[in-house]
Amino acid sequence: MANQFIDTARITVRAGNGGGGAVSFHREKYVAAGGPDGGDGGRGGDVVLRVDPHMSTLMDFRYKRKYAAENGRDGSGKRCSGKDGADLVIRVPRGTVVRDLETREIICDMSGEEDFVLARGGNGGWGNQHFATPTRQVPRFAKAGLPGQAREVLLELKLLADVGLVGFPNVGKSTLLSVVTRAQPKIANYHFTTLFPNLGVVPMEEGRSFVLADIPGIIEGAAAGAGLGHDFLRHIDRCRLLIHVVDVSGSEGRDPVADFDAICAELAQWSPELASRRMIVAANKADIMEDPSLLERLREHAEAKGCPVYVISAAAHQGVKELMYAAAAELDALPPVITYEPTYVERPPEVDTSAPLDITRDEDGTWLVDGPWLRQLMANVNFGDYESRNWFDRKLREAGVFQRMEDMGVQDGDNVCLYNLEFEYQR
Repeated sequence: MANQFIDTARITVRAGNGGGGAVSFHREKYVAAGGPDGGDGGRGGDVVLRVDPHMSTLMDFRYKRKYAAENGRDGSGKRCSGKDGADLVIRVPRGTVVRDLETREIICDMSGEEDFVLARGGNGGWGNQHFATPTRQVPRFAKAGLPGQAREVLLELKLLADVGLVGFPNVGKSTLLSVVTRAQPKIANYHFTTLFPNLGVVPMEEGRSFVLADIPGIIEGAAAGAGLGHDFLRHIDRCRLLIHVVDVSGSEGRDPVADFDAICAELAQWSPELASRRMIVAANKADIMEDPSLLERLREHAEAKGCPVYVISAAAHQGVKELMYAAAAELDALPPVITYEPTYVERPPEVDTSAPLDITRDEDGTWLVDGPWLRQLMANVNFGDYESRNWFDRKLREAGVFQRMEDMGVQDGDNVCLYNLEFEYQR
């Protein structure tokens, strides 16, 4: 179980709710009328993603699927604000792509060093100190905290490797990785020895190095889900260079040219862009080659497609150094490792606006509007964004809030308090 590789996981995250504001009045000896002094509620904690360089799988998320940050504390008297809820930090392996579970759009790519806030905590509610006016000197109400964001997401691990080893099972990819790096993959003379990707660092001179990944053997039909390839083809997506390992020994009666074309076809079916990635060919097991014509046919076929061929024997350590130097030279001319740009667009949740809101007018003429669905709506609006504010305004008009206020006599310039947002009414 400890060696099991988990490269996708579904989790639910919920940020903390904001704490409620306090209703309190100042009490002190010799002070006849201290006034309202209810403090604000604390802000709910965020759910934050952080790259952990020591993690290599998503195994932890197989056993725990729900994550919740701490709620903010309620406010109290003497203008004391409630304590903010603690952020919940979720550690993920480098290279984790986070997608919205429903739309499969990319929310973020955890390939760098920066943290990412996956769900934001709700703001705390205002205490009654904010609602005192010359004509309303004893406000006996405060506001509850807003709910934190909740998300269902898909975590998908795409390895961050410069070079990927691809090829049929049992062609010597794991042996090659073990020879040129310090990685110790399982090696045996049967198919599908490698059940999960292995990474290793290839050291070069003058402190240079690159990351090499041994991808589990791909078979025909892998892009359609056959064998192990469907689960791990995604790990080649980031590789800048592919080393296609082909068995030219003829020991298993395979045709190197047919194998070469079959793997290229699977890559193209998985991703046309991936199929166009720079590729070099490692003609492996040359030390036990039975028919030299197999190698010559492969060389002529691959070079005609722009793929240089290097003759090696990973087991006998022959030609591997030249192959790694060639890979390093190719990398110098290639762009950096791919990172995925976010494609997810924040969509405010559907809110049932059929329930009536509580609309009142206090002594100083301020209109007070409140209700459960209004709180839910405001929790998902970024009031610093023009388009978000327009969407919020449109939702209120569609729900008939402004029409109802106008029927009740609201005038231009009147103060309106929506939960803990105050503005002047304009038709």
